[in-house]
Amino acid sequence: MFSLNWDLILKFVAPILLVLVLVFIGSLVEARLKKLRENSPENSFIAKYSFIFKCFDGIIFLWSIVGSIALILPSLSLPSALYILIKKILIVVALTGGTFLASRLAVSAIQLYGKKNETSLSITSLFEYLTKVLIFSIGFLIIIQSIGIQITALITAFGVGSLSIGLAFQNTLSNLISGINIIVSRKIRPGDYIKFKNGEEGYVIDVELKYTLIRDIFENIIVIPNRQIIDASFKNYTLSNSAFLLPIKIGIAYDNDLAKVELITLDIAKHILEQVEGGVKDFEPFLRYDKFDYYAINLIVYLKINEYFDRFIIIHEFIKEIHKVYREENITMAFPIMINNGQLMIDN
Repeated sequence: MFSLNWDLILKFVAPILLVLVLVFIGSLVEARLKKLRENSPENSFIAKYSFIFKCFDGIIFLWSIVGSIALILPSLSLPSALYILIKKILIVVALTGGTFLASRLAVSAIQLYGKKNETSLSITSLFEYLTKVLIFSIGFLIIIQSIGIQITALITAFGVGSLSIGLAFQNTLSNLISGINIIVSRKIRPGDYIKFKNGEEGYVIDVELKYTLIRDIFENIIVIPNRQIIDASFKNYTLSNSAFLLPIKIGIAYDNDLAKVELITLDIAKHILEQVEGGVKDFEPFLRYDKFDYYAINLIVYLKINEYFDRFIIIHEFIKEIHKVYREENITMAFPIMINNGQLMIDN
């Protein structure tokens, strides 16, 4: 009659149950942390440092699998070679998970520090990439050292091959170094509005491994190699302060009362700054007569706007109001008139 061998059953079932229980606990802990992170009040301690809990996504579950297998491994009757192989695989998997965790924590901590400290390095894709490369390189060396591979020969071979690698990827390395220079110098940062000498302009979106991405006013993405940016001349309108003076040129006829023109023009400028979004409301605009031109007396009105992109709406509303009020006050503008780059100019 058939009889159950309970010792044999327990020998195989108990390890399987242990693995299942530990994996279940690991998944339960992960789910609990995720729920705690998502349901915490906005200003609570957990919500403030939720990025730390998020970094553990998938890692706890992975470690629970590795840990459970490591616990039951000595109880299994395995050949010595297979036992050593599985043990090394577990070490590699556990350290790989630790490397991913360290990479996530480092990038998240840098991003948090960058938001709190304006003097810190710009957080770009390139900076995050370099951080990950550094951590994964250290993790790789620790992993191969942990499984008994000597890293001395590997480092020597890498040193010998670095010259040929550098020659093969000369262009990529040049853009990489230029990207690092851009980040460290802080002359261009994500969110800055820059204008190059060749006329290209827009907001900096990101500095990547080879390219800097810029979004122009038409929502087009301009892709520029990092090396070209380092060698180019450009204006950064938000490097020290996003607000700046906006000069608008106007030409009036010679028979106008200049004092009256000045008073009315400044009233219009003040009204525009107070009413139109983008203007600095507490700024006192000022006016300077520029020169006697062929058809007109030229003057420049100086307004202050919050950022470079606001110039479009400010100029638009200012021109409309100037045209309307000048006609009502019988102020004659010069003729012929042309519009050049959004400014009222005299056609010389």
